[in-house]
Amino acid sequence: MDFYTASASFLALLLSLSHVTTAAAAPPPQFIFGDSLFENGNNNYLATTARADRHPYGVDFPNRKPTGRFSNGLNLADFICLKLGSDLVLPYLDPSLKGKELLKGANFASSGIGILNDTGLQFGEIIRMPHQLELFQHYKDRVAKIIGPNATNKLVAEGFFSISLGGNDYVNNYYLLPVTVRSLQFSLPAYTDFIISEFEKILAKFYELGARRVLVLSSGPLGCIPMERALRSTNGDCVPVLQQATQLFNDRLTPAIDRLNRRFGAPIYTISGMFPIYMNLYTNPQAFGLGDAKNACCGQGRYNGIGFCTSLSHLCPDRGNNVWWDQFHPTQRAAKIIVDQFFSNSSYVTPISLKDLMKLT
Repeated sequence: MDFYTASASFLALLLSLSHVTTAAAAPPPQFIFGDSLFENGNNNYLATTARADRHPYGVDFPNRKPTGRFSNGLNLADFICLKLGSDLVLPYLDPSLKGKELLKGANFASSGIGILNDTGLQFGEIIRMPHQLELFQHYKDRVAKIIGPNATNKLVAEGFFSISLGGNDYVNNYYLLPVTVRSLQFSLPAYTDFIISEFEKILAKFYELGARRVLVLSSGPLGCIPMERALRSTNGDCVPVLQQATQLFNDRLTPAIDRLNRRFGAPIYTISGMFPIYMNLYTNPQAFGLGDAKNACCGQGRYNGIGFCTSLSHLCPDRGNNVWWDQFHPTQRAAKIIVDQFFSNSSYVTPISLKDLMKLT
């Protein structure tokens, strides 16, 4: 059996098991927000350069076709859905998201966005967070026409919300160029304080819209992504200033989450620790059955970290061996390892484990 056939069979098995393992309890609807770590195709319908609807994206998806995920197969949000026994949900802009499919939830994420509305301007039309929240309200209105407003509120309250934001505010804003408007306006600590304060406002709106279980992805090691090492590192090591930015963001995110939980009087929000998991993968990939943590599978130039992944890019033959898929995103296998760690090691998720979060009503 070749790699492609094995990968497709593996995904098909995962998708079928999502129904078998949760027969005793209905899986929660999934509501997914944020950036390219979570997007599964909304940008396919937009006039943007931040799209993954071309080969070789999706090369290891069951149909081996690009879906809009910045991955060779499934992404982090998909594996969170599967871990919770839920179906993979459709992008909100997908015309086939209607009727009973709406009751499973939806993915509102859009590649290129950040916490700030001026992040990702270079990508053109993307769904920034105010618009993602508007679309979610529109989603609720559509569902209410099917099952009524009270049942809709119950469905949302019992749903599982996931959000990935923050990385683009550094790599595609503050550090996009040697000098940027934001870097002239703020020191790095002050900028981080600013984006965390804005993020806290965004997260509060989820509660106002009915969310009661929210997983917030912390930032992974931005200085170690192939793009930044290719552009900024002379020896291939992780870029110190971006590692510092990551640590500042994560250190300030924790008290912001604590403030929100105190404000609403319940452990609504919890954080998944992307940085330590990713650093373990990066520094010791062999411990997880991986071999290459330096080079992206798809790209060109140093570490395959220069430019977009396209049909003309170098494509590694064994995607199951690499941590990085393209210049920024994990491979399907790395994404599964990361999510498995969220669920198996409670020290990576604070202040409440995912198991305990799911018990809340």
